[in-house]
Amino acid sequence: MKLKVKNFRMGAATMLAFLGMASALAADGGPDLIFKQSTDFKLLTPNDKLATYGIDDPVVDGVACYFTAHEKGGMSGMLGLAENTSDVSLACRQFGPIKFKEKFSQGDQVFSAKRSLFFKRMQIVRGCDVKRNVLVYMVYSDKIVEGSPQNSTSAISLEPWGGQEPQHCADYLK
Repeated sequence: MKLKVKNFRMGAATMLAFLGMASALAADGGPDLIFKQSTDFKLLTPNDKLATYGIDDPVVDGVACYFTAHEKGGMSGMLGLAENTSDVSLACRQFGPIKFKEKFSQGDQVFSAKRSLFFKRMQIVRGCDVKRNVLVYMVYSDKIVEGSPQNSTSAISLEPWGGQEPQHCADYLK
């Protein structure tokens, strides 16, 4: 009996350490949670929710993207085993002067997050409409076997800010 109790304590301690590391990582580099809204009611487990997050473009200062994604509740959601839907909306905005930190390629990844325990990811990618000097962002989900055609697009016209001339995204394409 002592062996089982000891193994349980070790397993519980390992689980708590893992959860602590996971929450530290999420707090470090994850998106900023803006708010969540329940979409249904579950008595004993978490509700399904829509969650809105904000991220800064890591290569382009002055640009933030906001996405809203479904977060599955219930027992599978609570345990982190649920596969969330591919429905994600996206809106990107200029909030300050645009400054490119480095060159980028069309379709470079801005952000990625898991949407299920295995194989499914949501990705936000960036491109440049050279003709119109517009940054274009797209969000989509993919799987190893079968991706989803569900997606959302947002665009930011590079305009003057505070008397500064706008930068041209074409100058920063690889």
